[in-house]
Amino acid sequence: MPATTSRTPPARCTGRWWRRCRSSRKTSAPPPRDGNQGAASASINVLKAIAPVRSLLLAIFLLMAGNGFMSTLVSVRLEQGGSSALVIGAVATAYFAGLIIGSLRAGLLVGSVGHIRAFAAFVSLLSVSTLGYALHRDPVLWGMLRLIDGLCVAGVYVCLESWLNERAESETRGTVLAGYMIALYVGQALGQYLLNLGTSLPSLPFVVASMLVSLAAIPVALTRIHAPPIVPVAGPQIRELYAVSPLGVVGATITGLMLGGFYALGAVYAQRIGMTLSQVAFFMSAVILGGVALQYPLGILSDRLDRRRVIVLAFAGTIATSLGIVLVTEPGWPLLALGALFGGLSFALYPLCVAHANDRLPPEQRVSASSSLVLAYSLGAAGGPIAAASALTLAGPAGLFWFTGACGALALLFGLWRQLRAMPVPAEAQGTYQILPRTTPMSAALDPSAEADQQEEP
Repeated sequence: MPATTSRTPPARCTGRWWRRCRSSRKTSAPPPRDGNQGAASASINVLKAIAPVRSLLLAIFLLMAGNGFMSTLVSVRLEQGGSSALVIGAVATAYFAGLIIGSLRAGLLVGSVGHIRAFAAFVSLLSVSTLGYALHRDPVLWGMLRLIDGLCVAGVYVCLESWLNERAESETRGTVLAGYMIALYVGQALGQYLLNLGTSLPSLPFVVASMLVSLAAIPVALTRIHAPPIVPVAGPQIRELYAVSPLGVVGATITGLMLGGFYALGAVYAQRIGMTLSQVAFFMSAVILGGVALQYPLGILSDRLDRRRVIVLAFAGTIATSLGIVLVTEPGWPLLALGALFGGLSFALYPLCVAHANDRLPPEQRVSASSSLVLAYSLGAAGGPIAAASALTLAGPAGLFWFTGACGALALLFGLWRQLRAMPVPAEAQGTYQILPRTTPMSAALDPSAEADQQEEP
């Protein structure tokens, strides 16, 4: 017969010792935690915040790895086929036109059939259009395919961003948004290196891109995350927003002009100054990754100073780096460093303009205003490729960065004029800077500062 062991019950606060025991429990301090434990705890909190949406983040990473380099690949192939810069710019414009149309209309399909079915439909069509480039190289055909690409990518963004917005709690929204931005930009940067696959078999990059896009459907198709209903984002028109924040609207539009032109013709510039395919991929990747590096430093600076000054400073830096790239006429580390700096400054401009506009709006209008600024940016991006192609045609490869420098100069002058015409928002009344994607109006709802402000309203 096994021996029984008696367990001593835990001491309880009873009798006349109750007050003393209770007092000792109150005053007992937890053991101190060192820096390593604090860092580990923070890492665990980040993982806990991202874990519920990990399938969605994996999907956007795979999608951007497969589709994020298509603008570079299409420009490279059209350039190799003898197409002019204006033709390449027109093909790129078709993509941004599709992105605008899709961002405004894709929500209807998602609302009628659900997130998973709509996501699968968009990804399937995007995979097919990606393979279509390998059939025949023709600017008209490729322009139609880029239009389809834009529609599908916008649909994917609407699905994922509305889903993330529904799943993210108020306390973890910033972490989820940061995870989304990292997955998006890292996937896009790494995808640039798929350009190197085309040296042996020209159709191979399109095939691998289609495979990655198709794989993006698997995490969403197998997810157990409950799909939310689509909530339309309604808000002020761009004209009404301009009356409240002229610099926010003009800055976002000019940023779209610059980055739309760069995404369309950055690879053409790189090829025409003598870069190899691997160097083109490295250059484009450096600009994209550099675009993430400076956002937080500039954001923190804008929270402490007049935000308009920081926007003007960022535009001035964009002018300086554009002129520096014009002067560096050969591939090398100086050009890569300038490219990364150009990306860091130009990518930070859009969230700076959103933060500036939000400073001048009541909390209940900030989400809708951010969606209007996404539309302003997209309209600028649609006009950027043709305008940049015209500059490149007139001034050679350096014309692309003459164009970005000229755009920065216009925004700089406008920003200085606005500083003379209007008083700044006091630093203590400014909101908090937040890195935001420039994708669809649905992404505006991901801004954690806007939701926090709305919750504080009585």
